[in-house]
Amino acid sequence: METAFDWITLHQDMIYIVVLSVFLGIEVIGRVPSVLHTPLMSGANAIHGVVIIGAIIVMGKADSGNYTALILGFLAVILGTLNVVGGFVVTDRMLEMFKKKK
Repeated sequence: METAFDWITLHQDMIYIVVLSVFLGIEVIGRVPSVLHTPLMSGANAIHGVVIIGAIIVMGKADSGNYTALILGFLAVILGTLNVVGGFVVTDRMLEMFKKKK
């Protein structure tokens, strides 16, 4: 338990940055009008593509005993892939709404 407190104390600045980033992201996304949803989805797909590549690189360079890096890299690959695929499905569905009906 003491090592967990030591780790939190050592990385306190990073934890603050992550927490503030989460709140800032929620505020920014909450104020986006629905008209801009599709262009932002395309941008999010591109960003998550970079996240997937970065996670694969981190996993490739991590030591085999560094389970934290391997687990976080694996989760980043899975969640990034789900977000990219979901974004393409939503974008495709929205674009179908503008096609002429047969």
